[in-house]
Amino acid sequence: MQIKIKKSTATFMVLFIANLFVAVIAFYILPKRFFYDSAIIAFDKGKEIGFLGSYPLTILFYKLTGLRYLPFPLIALIQFPILAYVLYKIGVPNNFYKLNVKNILVYLGFFMMAIFMSMPSKEFITYLYVAIIVFLYRNENVSYGKSITLSMFLLVLFGIFYRPYFLLMPIIAFVMYVVSFINFKNKTIVTLFYGLLIVIFLSLSYGMLEGHYFSESSREIVNTTRLNASDANSMIVSPVKPDTWYGETVAIVYGFFTVNIPLNGIKYIFSPQIIAFIIWQLFLFYILLVRFSKCLKNREKYKYELWILLILFAYFIVQGVFEPDLGTAIRHKIGVFPLIYYALYYEHFRKEHQ
Repeated sequence: MQIKIKKSTATFMVLFIANLFVAVIAFYILPKRFFYDSAIIAFDKGKEIGFLGSYPLTILFYKLTGLRYLPFPLIALIQFPILAYVLYKIGVPNNFYKLNVKNILVYLGFFMMAIFMSMPSKEFITYLYVAIIVFLYRNENVSYGKSITLSMFLLVLFGIFYRPYFLLMPIIAFVMYVVSFINFKNKTIVTLFYGLLIVIFLSLSYGMLEGHYFSESSREIVNTTRLNASDANSMIVSPVKPDTWYGETVAIVYGFFTVNIPLNGIKYIFSPQIIAFIIWQLFLFYILLVRFSKCLKNREKYKYELWILLILFAYFIVQGVFEPDLGTAIRHKIGVFPLIYYALYYEHFRKEHQ
């Protein structure tokens, strides 16, 4: 009896097997800087374990599951199949075997999953958590209104207990959603502009209450301790110090473009890995922007897909506020890869349900 495997499924399996190998050997070939966070999580020398905050909860997760006691290559052997299985359950597009820009972006995404989550990682938990939102939107038994409400609740919950900046995402997404009803000439760009505007407003309001702004109290503090360090060659440094209202405004806008449309990255011409990320990021952002525009024009037909993209772009805007460097930015993007994967192939997933 012959078993036929679709070309797309076969391609997915080849990517899985090849990158599983990458994940397992990553421990032996990656520089030490890739394991700074993993060492904190695995060994917990600072006794940070707890129930509130990304480090305490991640340490608790790896302790309770017993993963912290395993060698990193064995952790990779366990974690990477779980990550790939999540994508497989979301779906494999019929044309996944074809060499086009969208598929190549996802192929590289598999490789980056293998690199960044082949060890104890906060992104592993983020990845599994945001995947719940994708499955929620794909569940035909959950109404549209409940899907949106539950997804916003999940983001708030994650912000309270794990990553505080996730608290901003429902606010940004909702503002962009409301603005998208206004009949602007270039609705896509204007909607994103208002997303940026609301996070600037939130940061300035926070600054009036606390005496320091979002990027000043996050990115600036992190980068100040890393000046001239060998692992900080892609730091995001605003041209204006973010200790005034106009400085913070410039810092947020500069951070957004550096993280998502990094045309200023040409200065890293002698760092091939950074250039590769910049190219990947430019194509990814452009394709998602085009798909966002399509959803805005057909908002009733693509109402679920529109909210996935609103959440994604809200995340991209938040990255422009908090990300200290390009390396961290790409690692965090892989943490929300289920959302990116769904957004890139949403037309295929719609056909599945028809």
